[in-house]
Amino acid sequence: MTLLAVENLSKVFGGVHAVEDLSFAVTPGTIHSIIGPNGAGKTTLFNLITGIYTPTSGRVRFAGADVTGQRPFQLARLGMSRTFQNLQIFFNMSALENVMVGHHLHLDRRFLPSLLRLPQVVASDRACRATATALMEFVGLSRYVGAQAAAMPYGALKRLEIARALAAKPRLLLLDEPAAGLNATESREIDEVIQRVAESGVTVVLVEHDMKMVMGISDHVLVLDYGRKLAEGTPAEVRANAEVVAAYLGAPA
Repeated sequence: MTLLAVENLSKVFGGVHAVEDLSFAVTPGTIHSIIGPNGAGKTTLFNLITGIYTPTSGRVRFAGADVTGQRPFQLARLGMSRTFQNLQIFFNMSALENVMVGHHLHLDRRFLPSLLRLPQVVASDRACRATATALMEFVGLSRYVGAQAAAMPYGALKRLEIARALAAKPRLLLLDEPAAGLNATESREIDEVIQRVAESGVTVVLVEHDMKMVMGISDHVLVLDYGRKLAEGTPAEVRANAEVVAAYLGAPA
């Protein structure tokens, strides 16, 4: 069974092929990592999958349905959620409110019931707050439940973004460099959170430069180079691939 399938996907910017004729599949319940040198097309691929970019050619299928070209909010309704390489935090809100924002698809958003604060709206808001609190505890942020987002350290904000993405109740979570800029302790915390997410039944697709993390938690690894598939397989298979080593370290003269 396949949850996400990318089929002959390409994206051209002017004359540059950022992603070229790429195909791969993601199995439910796994951690699927995408790696490659800078400029390999990893974030562009995420943007194509999540509807930020429209492919030049090719298809994206999610849970068996063709979702090519659908908008991010439509994909979120289907169960696809993501984080970004650069922090996308609402710093004028509390940490808990940031997570609650991620739950908005599951709330009663009708105008009149919300304006009148009908009992079902009040109960829904209370349940949303409880869900957000539980998610903050799940990612190891229980000490920040009452904090303002602007007062939190960078490593905690990375985990806050994951909690907010999980609040949408996704089947597929895409994480774009969740360990970027973190120290060793913070990276280990993110590592543990990602594994807990996968164990909870959410499929994870991960773009990351931290090879220790990738090789330690991934079920499957896809390697990109200049927008094309260079290799894929288990962490052990990818680690032993001479072309992958050459792409990262350079081939001998």
